[in-house]
Amino acid sequence: MKNNKTKAAMLKRLLDISAAVANFKDLDILLEKILSQAREIANADAGSIYIKEKNMLHFRVTQNDTLSKLLPPGKKLQYSYFSMEIDNSTISGYAANTGEILNIKDVYKIDKNAPYNFGKKYDEKTNYRTKSMLTIPLKTNIGQIAGVLQIINAKNASNKLIPFSKSLIPVMEYFANSATISIERAQMTREIILRMIKMAELRDPKETGAHVNRVGSYAVEIYEKWALKNKIDVLDIERNRDILRIAAMLHDVGKVGISDIILKKNAKFTPEEYDEMKKHTILGANLFGEMNSEVDVAASQIALNHHERWDGKGYPGYVDTFTGKPVEGRLLEDGRPAEKKEREIPLFARIVSIADVFDALASPRIYKEAWTEDEVLKAIKNGAGTQFDPELVDCFFETYDTIKSIKNRYE
Repeated sequence: MKNNKTKAAMLKRLLDISAAVANFKDLDILLEKILSQAREIANADAGSIYIKEKNMLHFRVTQNDTLSKLLPPGKKLQYSYFSMEIDNSTISGYAANTGEILNIKDVYKIDKNAPYNFGKKYDEKTNYRTKSMLTIPLKTNIGQIAGVLQIINAKNASNKLIPFSKSLIPVMEYFANSATISIERAQMTREIILRMIKMAELRDPKETGAHVNRVGSYAVEIYEKWALKNKIDVLDIERNRDILRIAAMLHDVGKVGISDIILKKNAKFTPEEYDEMKKHTILGANLFGEMNSEVDVAASQIALNHHERWDGKGYPGYVDTFTGKPVEGRLLEDGRPAEKKEREIPLFARIVSIADVFDALASPRIYKEAWTEDEVLKAIKNGAGTQFDPELVDCFFETYDTIKSIKNRYE
């Protein structure tokens, strides 16, 4: 009877976790959630997720409690992104190639006859000791491999390292299958967004997939730092990170409605051309005007307001997103829309403003070289209180080591 109750409790927990994971829409945020939940189920100290593309495995996310505890408060574990060909020589490659689950008690004592081996470089570099490892291929409904979930160093109730239990395998296999469905859906969402960006890129060479991925990732890090400092509920932070990551990528999608003559001009805009260019904010907000979801609301707010300034000297000000005319009661004497300033500008837009300007300055463009790191950081710092929310500028600098890592990831 007790055993049945235990199984029922585990099943309910799995269903609850799977339902929670399914709510995430952005691929990167989803992978973080999947890994943290997998580690929670198995009480694992660390883990990684690899995503498969053609015959390659791409290292996407890692977590390690032991190493994270060694960092200063508020700092995140930094790691290198890499890809490798799928073959049987590595543990993750073997799982992806064969579709088999591998439960290894000690990766330093793998049978010499096994085709795979454990790479010790990460352990040697970090002084970490990987021992037990459970590697599970992420299989789609039709049996194709979408990636690999790898959890490391199982612990008992006393935090002593132990092998992963054989009874855990069917539980983790069920979770992995459920997670793969969510991954496929998130990949489809990401692909649709990147296709929209590709349309914008055909018009504006500055608007690339790498640029919007960087801006979205920077924005999430700045937001998380701000949210923790302001004691926002953890569940709200998770939900908002997911929403912001997608919405931030769409900040300039309104440029599809701007003339090529203006977008591709390599000289300074005339005042008339600049006024026309400013309309991309309204056009972008209009694309999400029906507001069917929280992502639509956030994307509309960001598109409309990411060129507003903390001191009120940005654009477009208080305008109706459908007509482009000033909002009733928000009209200046000269007929222009009233300015938005400070916290009148939505939080997500204030965040994306910093992320977008940082990436624009730090990246080479057709018409300019990338600024040096010192020049970029000086510009961001000097913009605090005029162009940017000073509190968010502080958050930017407090998470700058992570932002640098993201910049290297999306070259």
